[in-house]
Amino acid sequence: MSFEEIKTVCFVGAGTMGCVNSLVSAISGYNVLLYDIAADNLSQVPERHQEIAAFLVASGYCSPETVSAAIEHITLSSDLEEAIENADLVSESVFEKLELKRKVHQELDDLCPPRTILTTNTSILLVSDIESAVKRGDKFAALHSHLGSLVIDIVGGPRTKPDTIEILKRYVLSLGGTPLVLKKEYPGYVLNAMLGPLNTMAMNLVIAGHATIEEVDRAWMFYRKAPMGPFGIMDYVGLNVIFDSLHQQNPDPNIEKLKPIIISYLAPYIENGELGIKTGKGFYTYPDPTYQQSNFLEKKIDPSTAYHPLISALIQSGVIVALNDVAEPADIDRAWMAATYLDMGPFGILDQMGIDNFLDLLKKQVENELLIPENAAMAEAYLQQYVDRNELGEKAGQGFYTHPDPAYKKPEFLKGLN
Repeated sequence: MSFEEIKTVCFVGAGTMGCVNSLVSAISGYNVLLYDIAADNLSQVPERHQEIAAFLVASGYCSPETVSAAIEHITLSSDLEEAIENADLVSESVFEKLELKRKVHQELDDLCPPRTILTTNTSILLVSDIESAVKRGDKFAALHSHLGSLVIDIVGGPRTKPDTIEILKRYVLSLGGTPLVLKKEYPGYVLNAMLGPLNTMAMNLVIAGHATIEEVDRAWMFYRKAPMGPFGIMDYVGLNVIFDSLHQQNPDPNIEKLKPIIISYLAPYIENGELGIKTGKGFYTYPDPTYQQSNFLEKKIDPSTAYHPLISALIQSGVIVALNDVAEPADIDRAWMAATYLDMGPFGILDQMGIDNFLDLLKKQVENELLIPENAAMAEAYLQQYVDRNELGEKAGQGFYTHPDPAYKKPEFLKGLN
C-alpha cells in the first residue's frame, strides 16, 4: 500500500480533535467519514467545522472556497460498520481510557478491510498498551496530532512494519504537516514531554510565591518573543485537559511527587468551571486577556525570577527526551519550533546560551530547589560530554549545530523530519 492508494480516511470520535483532523484531511483532498456513537456530538460537527475553518483560513492554511469544497467530502455517520467499510486509514480519538480504546480498536480490527491502517490519536497512553487488542499489529500505530499545530507524532508499536510508518509519514506530509517519527514510544511523545515540565515550572513559581501569573508569562513572552506565556498556553489547551492528564501515572517518580501540589492548585479553577478560553475565563479573562494588551511587556523583567527557571525546565526536558533516545536533538527542535512558531528549540537555545553557561544555570535552579536534582543530574551528564569536547555552541563554532550558519535558521529546516 502506497500513499497514493489512501483515498478514504475514517475518523472515530467527533470531539475537538476528530473535527479538526477530519476537516484538515478533507481540505487535503481525501474522502472523509466522521463517526461518533452519540447523535448529539454529530449534530455539533457543522458548527465546530466552521469554527475550525475560520482558524485555518486566518492562519493562511487554506482559502474559504477550499473549506466549502472540503466539507462536501465529509460524511457524518453513527453506523461504525458503514463508516469504515471503504476506509484505507482510520484515526481514533475517543476518550483517554485504556479499556475503551482497546475495545474500539478490537471492533475496528474485526470490521475494517484487511488493507486498513489503524491509528490512535492518544496523547497519554502508550501504543503497546493498546495494540495487543488487534490482530493487525503490523498496521497499527499512534498518529498523534496537536491542537493548533500540524506537528504530528508517528509512533510504531512492537509489531508495526516500516512500510506502515512510511505511509503515515507521507500522509502527514500530504496534509502540509510536519511528521515526527519517534524512535520509540515515550510518555508525552516529544512536544508534551517538554511543554508539561514548562507548564509545571510556571505553576510551581506561582505556588511558591516567586512570581505572579502575569510575571511568569511576561518573562517568557519577552525573552522568547512568544505570543503568549505558559499560563496563556494552558488557557488555550484547556485547564481540564491539563488537570485530567495529571491523573495519569508518570513513570518518573520525581514527577509523581509534584502532582498533588499542582492538582490542588488547579482544582478551584476546575470546580468553578474556569477552564480557559473555551469558558471565557481561566488564568485570564477572555476575549481580551491582559497578555494581549499593548502595555503588557512594558514592565521591567528580571530574568532570574521566572525566565531562568522556565528555560531551564524546557531545556532539561528536551535533553532528557534525547537522552532516552526518543528523537534526535534536531528533530526535537523542529517539533518545538513547528508547534510553537518560535525561532528556535531547546538545543538551538543551548547553543546560543553556551552549553557550559547553561550547566551553571542548571546548578543554580537545583540550589534554589526549583529543579529535581536527579533529573538535572541526568541532563548535566549528557551535556558534559559536549563541554569536554569544547563543543560549547555558537561561541565555539560547534555545539548541537555548526555555526555561524546553523541548520535551524535555514528555511528548509521545518519542511520534513527524519
